[in-house]
Amino acid sequence: MSSRTLDADVVVVGAGPVGLYTATLLAAAGADVVVLERRRERTAHSRAIGIHPPALAALTRAGAAEELVRAGVRIAAGEARCAGRRVARLSFGGVPGAHPFVLAVPQFRTEAVLERRAAEAGADLRRGVEARGLRQGITAGADRVELRTTAGPVAARFVIGADGARSTVRSAAGIGTRGRTYPDTYAMGDFAEDPAPDPTGPGRLAVLYLERDGIVESFPLPDGVRRWVVRTRGLVPQPTADWLAATVEARTGVALDPGRNSMLSSFAVRRRIADRFVRGRVALVGDAAHEVSPIGGQGMNLGWLDAAMLVPRLLEALQPGPADGNDDAGREGGSRPGPDVAARLRDYSAVRRRAALAAARQAHLNMALGRPLAEPWLSLRNGAIGRAAAAGPVHDAVARVFTMSA
Repeated sequence: MSSRTLDADVVVVGAGPVGLYTATLLAAAGADVVVLERRRERTAHSRAIGIHPPALAALTRAGAAEELVRAGVRIAAGEARCAGRRVARLSFGGVPGAHPFVLAVPQFRTEAVLERRAAEAGADLRRGVEARGLRQGITAGADRVELRTTAGPVAARFVIGADGARSTVRSAAGIGTRGRTYPDTYAMGDFAEDPAPDPTGPGRLAVLYLERDGIVESFPLPDGVRRWVVRTRGLVPQPTADWLAATVEARTGVALDPGRNSMLSSFAVRRRIADRFVRGRVALVGDAAHEVSPIGGQGMNLGWLDAAMLVPRLLEALQPGPADGNDDAGREGGSRPGPDVAARLRDYSAVRRRAALAAARQAHLNMALGRPLAEPWLSLRNGAIGRAAAAGPVHDAVARVFTMSA
């Protein structure tokens, strides 16, 4: 881009899975969409891997679901284990909807599929461009948001911040956050299995090891790979494959080959939820709106569901008519759409903020269940989990919660 202002209906800042999905829906409906991404290339990190049934249904709208299902592993059941014995089993077969499973796909593959869909829909993706700030107000005789970027100014009728937990768009729009930092820390790695199991076979289970020294989680991935996540006593800045394999074996008895490791990471856990998801002509989706613990795999899915609700409201706002008026110019830091559309955007903010708070509470529970626990409390907790999973109505309710279908 040059110093000449680029103009679009909508600018999406961030080309992760949520930003690309948002851009695809908008462009497919005829909106002029520009996507700005500071990374010059997609990351090869597997990162977020779980796609839950409601999100997979939403991805159908972008024409991405079938390709992702072909690329991924269907996890139709999960088990909790302790000391080599099964504590509980959870089946997702009774989850309502077209996809009674959690789909496991590395994030880089998900992004590749969505990037193709966005391009086919007509979205203009510009990599290597970083947003630096924005101003809401009157630009060129019409309501616009003007973005300052490393490649020059960009003006749009709406800006969507899909730029992650440290969102520049959120900060520039003057939207605050509230939250907390948890004491929980984790390390994770991807290890190839030998031999690689049948991706549709019964071995493709999610397994939670509810052990004395803390939880170990294991999830199947495509190509005979498994993701292993362990709770740690403190943040391990640079975990090694040897250390992670030894930790997994000490807690679970499962031997991993460090030489077949393809990814390592460690992380602490924060909860941050924006005070509002819309301000004027700026809207937030995904981690820019809500950062929740990755334990439970809700974050990316929440973002897609944000976009699925937001996009129809923006498309309505893009139609000619009162929505182009400036009835609230100067209030809340900038111009706002007309009253009907503004009310629908406020509804988006309220509904999706409640969903984020519910997800944060679920993530809190997930982490609490995985903390170290000594006897007799360990046996009491695991026994309660086993009894609950064996009760039909409770089992089905828990399955719906864990697949975000509740």
